[in-house]
Amino acid sequence: MGKFINPFTDVGFKKIFGQEVSKDLLIDFLNDLLVGERSIKDITFLDKELLPEYMGDRGVIYDIYCTTEAGEHIIVEMQNRQQTNFKERALFYLSHTITRQGEKGARWEFDLKAVYGVFFMNFRLEDTPHKLRTDIVLSDRDTHEVFSDKLRFIFIELPSFNKEEEECETDFERWIYILKNMETLNRLPFKARKAVFEKLEKIVDIASLSKEERMKYDESIKVYRDNLATISFAKNQGKEEGLKEGIEKGLKEGRKEGILSVARNLRSGGMSVEAIAAVTGLSIKEIEQLD
Repeated sequence: MGKFINPFTDVGFKKIFGQEVSKDLLIDFLNDLLVGERSIKDITFLDKELLPEYMGDRGVIYDIYCTTEAGEHIIVEMQNRQQTNFKERALFYLSHTITRQGEKGARWEFDLKAVYGVFFMNFRLEDTPHKLRTDIVLSDRDTHEVFSDKLRFIFIELPSFNKEEEECETDFERWIYILKNMETLNRLPFKARKAVFEKLEKIVDIASLSKEERMKYDESIKVYRDNLATISFAKNQGKEEGLKEGIEKGLKEGRKEGILSVARNLRSGGMSVEAIAAVTGLSIKEIEQLD
């Protein structure tokens, strides 16, 4: 096992971003994510059960739900495998958070606070260009002018990030590099550039875990690896079945082509169409269409 925890496990992800004592790590990451747009000074963790109930596979979905000092809502997730209707589920979560802001009574005038969804994905998002970051906003289709800033989706496609340590140009990229490579690192880089990484290194050091935390982490690692094994088996099974189908199709097409070749030779030798049909099993129409 490596020196640092795996951030893609439930325990690892929450250890880094879901603790009150280390919420400055989440604040720093969000500010690097939204650099040039806004600066978050403080956040308050909310009960994630306030999010809509979802009856699917919760084994690989890790939610963090918080609000900023300005009242904006932020949902942060780590998703390790593709899920049916994943984009629709994200839309449902954020829309639900929008509607929960409604107040009863005639005085409320739809003063909504912005809702952000930040989705780490350990897979490639289907039907979209493969890139590290995909930002979705409500905008005019023709002019691309933002219609409303109250709903924002940020998808972070981790497999699309392939930079080495020295190639990272922004603090956001430095965060992604550390998270993606954390379990294999012997030291955390960029500490001289960002003091927050000093604190991160202490938090994610496996040796710093209490006995209870270590037991929970070991169980979390087991769940994570079991899921990876399941995904790998499904992919390999699909490849094997695809190869088998391909071979069977090839043999079938090969036999067909051989029969057609025999029929051509018989026809060129002057045998009647009816006789060729009786010998080869082809229909009269198929034989008549031969070149």
